[in-house]
Amino acid sequence: MNHTDPDRTERELTEALAALAGGVRAAPDAYRTARGEWLRRERRRRLVLAVLITVVFALATLIGLWVLNEAPSDPGVIFSGLPNAGLANAGLPDVQVSTR
Repeated sequence: MNHTDPDRTERELTEALAALAGGVRAAPDAYRTARGEWLRRERRRRLVLAVLITVVFALATLIGLWVLNEAPSDPGVIFSGLPNAGLANAGLPDVQVSTR
């Protein structure tokens, strides 16, 4: 077993880390460079998001217009073309339309 003094271990570790940290020199403009890169990435992310939203909106609009265009143009069952056809049974008065 290795019985070392905790104070000695702490002191040696502190000296080793101080020597290691002493050899590190940051570039003078390191913060500015890192911030510039971060801002570029943020702008690009926002631009990609805006383009994606625009594409999704345009696609949804085109699909909606296509679906509306594909709908049948005949009046269907609800509108049979006979004026007042369903009103006689509904208890509503007949409406006379003048064609003069």
